[in-house]
Amino acid sequence: MKRSYKLLITSIAAAGLLAACGNNAEENNAGENNTSENNEAENAADNNSGEEAAGEDLSGELVVYSSRNEQFVDELLDKFEEDTGVEVQALHEAEPLQIQEEAGNVQADVFISNDVGGLEYLNQEGLLAESDPENIDTIDEQYRADNNEWVAISTRARGFIYNQDMIDEEDVPSRMEDLFEDSYGDVENGYAITRGGNGGMIGNVSALRYEWGDERTQEWVEAIQENASGIFEGHGDIRRAVGAGEHAFGLVNNYYYHQQLEEPTDNNVGFVYADQEEDEMGAIVNAAGAGLVEGGPNQENAEAFMDWLLEEENQLAFVGESLEVPINEDLDPPFEEAVPFSELHVQNMPLRELGDYFQDTRQLIEDAGLDLELR
Repeated sequence: MKRSYKLLITSIAAAGLLAACGNNAEENNAGENNTSENNEAENAADNNSGEEAAGEDLSGELVVYSSRNEQFVDELLDKFEEDTGVEVQALHEAEPLQIQEEAGNVQADVFISNDVGGLEYLNQEGLLAESDPENIDTIDEQYRADNNEWVAISTRARGFIYNQDMIDEEDVPSRMEDLFEDSYGDVENGYAITRGGNGGMIGNVSALRYEWGDERTQEWVEAIQENASGIFEGHGDIRRAVGAGEHAFGLVNNYYYHQQLEEPTDNNVGFVYADQEEDEMGAIVNAAGAGLVEGGPNQENAEAFMDWLLEEENQLAFVGESLEVPINEDLDPPFEEAVPFSELHVQNMPLRELGDYFQDTRQLIEDAGLDLELR
């Protein structure tokens, strides 16, 4: 079982632990230089598929920072360990700003993010490294940075999960701007949102800033902060609360609806994709992916990880149990209920634009008071 460090520890302790990871990586890399050819041959036989993907013999460590749900990442990283023999050290619940804070003492090799905005923000700050992974052409250019500093693998759309025992579909909001209306706060048990610091909410608000400008977007944030009956830490909390009838509906990514359908109980839920009419802005979308950290201590292993990740079976492993949709159009979603993105009316905004709004969006959300409390 890989070691997993939590951000609940102090920043000093975290830096110390991860510095230790870096030192261990150096020791293992030094040991790698002294490995005999016979041992390399044995490793090649044992890990043939992984090393063929990487194009070289691998050993040592890889330090991965991830803001993605731990349960969606661990199996992927375990698979990389099994395929290559590289030991993965994972720091979960990491935020993009932590990469920025450690720029003078880089600890991470790879950053896995649930938000393209965070990846592109780091890229614009010069904190991600250019790459040229194998199979990069399986990902459309709109879903990766100009020089492949980051690559998106899976995607999702925003909308409203609702409890079919409590509210009819026609009474559920169909547009983001519907939440300006106070009346939605008066429905039975009201509606639920996440706190403002949640990555999905940051992306949602950033997309509205692109569409509406800052003034109207802040008014929207203030309206939902005032009218929502529940403000939760994460979207998983919302989908469970809606399924249990604690709230009539909630604003989530579509895959949380798919997750709730798989629950043995409290699964009588529906989903409304937002802004689907031709004259509306289209569903807000975001994506999850990975980027190489500039100056990471295990650069060779990091580059091999990106090569490995873009193999089709590993793109599907990245999607994993999240029930998101693969960005690679040649790959079928791993579940039946998924709506192909080609069938959705999607907001006309390049995902890279999210990086332009990332930092200011956090400030706008704080100014509106949405990130100050849970209820």
